[in-house]
Order: sequence, then C-alpha cells, then structure tokens
Amino acid sequence: MNEAQTVDPPSDAERLEIAADQAIAACGGDAREAVKALLVALEFTEKQVSEGYVRGVKHGRFNTYSG
Repeated sequence: MNEAQTVDPPSDAERLEIAADQAIAACGGDAREAVKALLVALEFTEKQVSEGYVRGVKHGRFNTYSG
C-alpha cells in the first residue's frame, strides 16, 4: 500500500507570488495593467467600506460597545 504523500500548503509568500502571477496573467502579461487593475479594485473596496461606515453598518470585530 502506498502512503499518501502530504503536501504542505503554500506559505504566505508563495500565495502572494501565485496571486501576483495570476493578476499579471489576467492582464495579458502586462504588469503595469495588472497594477492599474488592482488599484481600481482597491479604490472600489475602500469606497464600499467607507460608505458602510458612514451608514453605520457594523460587521464582525468592528462592533464596538455603545453602552
């Protein structure tokens, strides 16, 4: 019987490298376009978080004592 080989999950650094490669590949291999796309995504996310904060939306660990 063959023992199943265990594969360690990728480290944080390896996961970051994989994500960077995927982002560049998604932009046709153009690293500058990948950076621009990620900046747009970041701006969108920041806007969503900011709007939620202004509306008083509370999620997870940001629920603070108001008592």
